[in-house]
Amino acid sequence: MSTNLEGQLREQLTAAMKAKDQKTLNLVRMINTKIMERRTAKGFTGTVDDALILDVISTYKKSMEKARTDYVNAGDRGKEQVAEIDFEIAWCNKFLPQQATEAELREAVAKVVGELPQKDPKMAGRVVGAIKKQFGDRADAGLVKKLADELLAG
Repeated sequence: MSTNLEGQLREQLTAAMKAKDQKTLNLVRMINTKIMERRTAKGFTGTVDDALILDVISTYKKSMEKARTDYVNAGDRGKEQVAEIDFEIAWCNKFLPQQATEAELREAVAKVVGELPQKDPKMAGRVVGAIKKQFGDRADAGLVKKLADELLAG
């Protein structure tokens, strides 16, 4: 059973092969490998659908963002890898839902904080939970926590 995203990945793989685009080719192969790992994982009984593929891409993107920080901290030695990682993150972003902007999140966090019984920094978890419920994966939990901490401390 082929899903919409599975078809798109196949098309990108074919196009990358024809264009001899090694960067895209390697990345699509990596994503396909991660999908196959999920499909063959012990206890997996579901189907490979768009939601699973998006989850794989999102997880891969998050791991690349963490790795990017390490390479940036490495200075000149990590410069080449940072460019490669930026390419991979941009590629992943084409498939993932558009992230909520900081302005959108700031407004939503302010609204949730305003509805709290009292401003207590210990309530940050409740704020993050409410925002994640509202925005889902579009909200960057780290940014939401930072915004919540700012507003709850003030």
